[in-house]
Amino acid sequence: MNHGTDQDAALFELAEAALRNAHAPYSGFHVGAALRSDSGALHSGCNVESAAYPLTTCAERAAITAAVRAEGSRVRIVRLVVLARGRDGQLLPATPCGGCRQLLSEFGAGLELVFHDPEGKLRCMPIGELLPLAFGLPDPG
Repeated sequence: MNHGTDQDAALFELAEAALRNAHAPYSGFHVGAALRSDSGALHSGCNVESAAYPLTTCAERAAITAAVRAEGSRVRIVRLVVLARGRDGQLLPATPCGGCRQLLSEFGAGLELVFHDPEGKLRCMPIGELLPLAFGLPDPG
């Protein structure tokens, strides 16, 4: 897949840089994520593992946290790139976990997700295809 725009190329570069800083001593599964918000701003995150696995932070969640910190809680995500590598440096398939899919749908119901599938092909998919019928709270309105 062609990275398309300069912004897509920048997302891949940012995701790769984040991936290099991932802390994955237990699984060896290093993940970097980079997102573009509707303002055009780019944000990234990497996974950070803990021996207490429930305390591990996913790269996608770290990128969302960075976006909220920088732009506020009304930030909307339009595109997310996820890259993963094993201990040997080889690219691995990686889609967001269930919890990250839910969080992504809350910050970007129409966002496009770019990732490597199990065949090693680069795929682009709307979050709604990865998380159909996402949970949502009623509008307190």
